Amino acid sequence: MRHAAPQDQDEAVAAIHAAILRIPKGWIATYGQIAAMAGLPRRARLVGRVLQRLDPATKIPWHRVINAKGEVSYSSSRNGGDSLQQHLLEREGVEFDARGRCDLRRFRWLG
Repeated sequence: MRHAAPQDQDEAVAAIHAAILRIPKGWIATYGQIAAMAGLPRRARLVGRVLQRLDPATKIPWHRVINAKGEVSYSSSRNGGDSLQQHLLEREGVEFDARGRCDLRRFRWLG
């Protein structure tokens, strides 16, 4: 397997950030959708890794990226960030059902 050069990694991170910055308030996108928009098809996990490494003071609306089931991806490594994510989305008007899912047909941004 070929490892990406640091410049390639920087370009991928920049493309992912740019795609996320386009998501309007009150809308969501999936990890896979962001990967495709960034020119990185089938690299949804890379999007997740990039989001995990964001500075807490970032202006990138990381909370608008959820999984393909319409759920916040819960992980113990997020130190409560997953609860914060759902709260931030709800403040923007995104609704979740009793199972913790939002209706992708209604809230997915198609950019």
